[in-house]
Amino acid sequence: MEQQRIFPTGTAGRGLSPEDLIAKLSDYKPLSHDIRGDHDLNGFRPEPDNREAAVLVLLVRREDDLSILFTKRTDHLSNHPGQISFPGGHTEEEDETAEHAALRETEEEVGIPDDRIEVIGQLNDYVTRTGFRVTPIVGMIDAPYEINPDPHEVAEVFEVPLSFLLDSANHQKCSRIFQGVKRHFWAMPYEDYYIWGATAGMLRNLYSILNEE
Repeated sequence: MEQQRIFPTGTAGRGLSPEDLIAKLSDYKPLSHDIRGDHDLNGFRPEPDNREAAVLVLLVRREDDLSILFTKRTDHLSNHPGQISFPGGHTEEEDETAEHAALRETEEEVGIPDDRIEVIGQLNDYVTRTGFRVTPIVGMIDAPYEINPDPHEVAEVFEVPLSFLLDSANHQKCSRIFQGVKRHFWAMPYEDYYIWGATAGMLRNLYSILNEE
């Protein structure tokens, strides 16, 4: 099983240097009521009692370029098998903050300890159709780094150039029928990887923040 593939990175994207991009994310403070989510494209009201979760949007710095780390979930998992996601998961009682939850889950899933990661910001909470309110924490790690993925949960760890993800030409608005209802979602296919759903939605939010939309 291939555990990691590193793709060549381009520029940081959209005319921002890596330093400017990091500064912009550090300065961004999401408002508690400004919630993003699957409802943005589908029109339903977010439930007030969604289960809490956190993910880590991990920027990887390679010289003057940046990429984002993703995991591919194993096919035997009961929830979202085979899908592309950020490291993360449910917030547990032991987690004092969403940041703690995201870093803990990243170490458990990917094997990267929290002392290698610099937390630089946070995106707007994202509500999923399946009833989760996800807090995306943004972190930074310098390459090279070591990984030790959990083989039960993680089939593969890989990176995608940030320049690709910040190019709106790569953002596809898609739809499919789910349980008799037409659902709309974002997708950002990259090579053999189909990034879609909540993960793509959070990336679209990152794009909007950096472009002040």
